[in-house]
Amino acid sequence: MLKSILIVGMGGFIGSILRFLVSRYFQLHVLDNYPWGTFTVNIIGSLIIGLVYGLSERSNLISPEWRLFLAVGFCGGFTTFSSLANDAFLLLQGREFLYLSIYTAASFLLGLLAVFAGRNIIQII
Repeated sequence: MLKSILIVGMGGFIGSILRFLVSRYFQLHVLDNYPWGTFTVNIIGSLIIGLVYGLSERSNLISPEWRLFLAVGFCGGFTTFSSLANDAFLLLQGREFLYLSIYTAASFLLGLLAVFAGRNIIQII
């Protein structure tokens, strides 16, 4: 268990640093209000998690440790959107259309409301 925790932690460390660097690059080089940095890491993270799980399902090219490092650690540190996108894909793949709709809508709307609540709680304190 400790080995798995360390593997995930190292992946998360690297993913978080890369997220910061990519976001910072866009902040400094793109004069636009659109959140290009966050958008970019979310899409790249979704592609990476798709590649990792795709390779894991088709072959033994990725060991369970590398899958933990890349999917849970790196993608988790780089973006949590990648995990949401992968979960949504699994629901789509399983033809769970109602759950897919509820999951994606609720994740976005409740996430947005949670950010709103958190910001307002801070205003009150």
